[in-house]
Amino acid sequence: VLFLQIVHILSMTSAKIISFLLHPEESLHSLQIRIEFETGINTGNQELLLETGICLDPRKPASQCVIDGVRGWDSYMVYLFDKSKTVYEGPFASRSLSDCVNYIVQDSKIQLPIPQLRKVWAEAVHYVIGLKEDYSRLFQGQRAAMLSLLRYNANLIKMKNNMVSASQQLKAKLEFFHQSIRLDLERYSDQMAYGISSEKMLKAWKEMQEKASQCAQAEDIGYLDEQIMALHTEIVELQKSPYARRQGEVMESLEQRAIDLYKQLKTRPPDHAYSDSTDMVKIIVQTVQSQDRVLKELFGHLSKLLGCKQKIIDLLPKIELALNNIKEADNSVMQMQGKRQREIWHLLKIACTQSSSRSLVSSSLEGTASTPAVTWLQQSSSGNVPHPLSSMAAPEDRENFVHVIEENLNYLELFSSILQEARQEQNNSMMVS
Repeated sequence: VLFLQIVHILSMTSAKIISFLLHPEESLHSLQIRIEFETGINTGNQELLLETGICLDPRKPASQCVIDGVRGWDSYMVYLFDKSKTVYEGPFASRSLSDCVNYIVQDSKIQLPIPQLRKVWAEAVHYVIGLKEDYSRLFQGQRAAMLSLLRYNANLIKMKNNMVSASQQLKAKLEFFHQSIRLDLERYSDQMAYGISSEKMLKAWKEMQEKASQCAQAEDIGYLDEQIMALHTEIVELQKSPYARRQGEVMESLEQRAIDLYKQLKTRPPDHAYSDSTDMVKIIVQTVQSQDRVLKELFGHLSKLLGCKQKIIDLLPKIELALNNIKEADNSVMQMQGKRQREIWHLLKIACTQSSSRSLVSSSLEGTASTPAVTWLQQSSSGNVPHPLSSMAAPEDRENFVHVIEENLNYLELFSSILQEARQEQNNSMMVS
């Protein structure tokens, strides 16, 4: 008997305690089926919370409900919530009175012998203590709901921070992409009339620009941020609420008064004296009224907690969707940036190819030119003569280039005539010798 595992579950929807004897290696799902049979709450809507606000893990056995070293149903309990409800209609009916206590409540002025009165008052004190303990257990259930809400809120804040960080990164990349492609389009338009042009590439770049503008919609998370901040404010207010703290001081005071009254009765000698139960009945009535009041406040506060929790549950998939949209937009922007850079390098390759062919012509001319021609080229370098590696020469540069070729040809003819005269003089000198 000492080694039996018994789990005590407090249903927060009915304020009733149900106990189950756990079978060896019983799964949590098996226990939930038994709970459904007792409470009528579907297994899919059951939420079982420990006092710390941690939800039971369905992958672990049902023995996780019983903490080692804790014994007694009044020491440790699991709290059952119905996830299909966000409004709990309390307070519930108080625990039923025993027959003898109900007898004195119906007529508090009835005279009873002291020995019999002791037994009746002992049950009355037990009833008052039970009312206070019922509230204490329900308050612990509300506290478990609050801790569970804070866990959900912590997860919400973590996802929100990730979403904001991803949105800011996407915004920065979009700004860089827009500035880059705007500059590229301007530079491309400046040179396309006399340089390299591609209508297909130009169309692709403009489509990228439009697509980047569409990606900017993914970074708009303002509506989600506003909802999260409003919900966070609501949770903080619930934490500060006086109903989030124990409100059983009046009931504890009435409990102590009932115990003191019973102790006074015990000191009276068991003679043939009689006495009524007016004072004890007043305490019972005040305790019931106090419990009704604090339970009404408790369940009102609990409904607000569960409402906030449901809002978080509804927000989480929206944040997940926003994160996925941001990641897709981010990948799209990076792909467009990479594609545009590859196209720019392709243009550079074409320009270098054209420049190489021009450099070959220039090199051949320089190799056959005379010294005066080289000197003329050096003097002309300070002018507007195009550089051999220039891939995008202006019209005036091309005219200068043609002029240089013509001048080189003139110098070549002059050099040939000088060379012929030098050879003639050399032959004459040899003949003289």
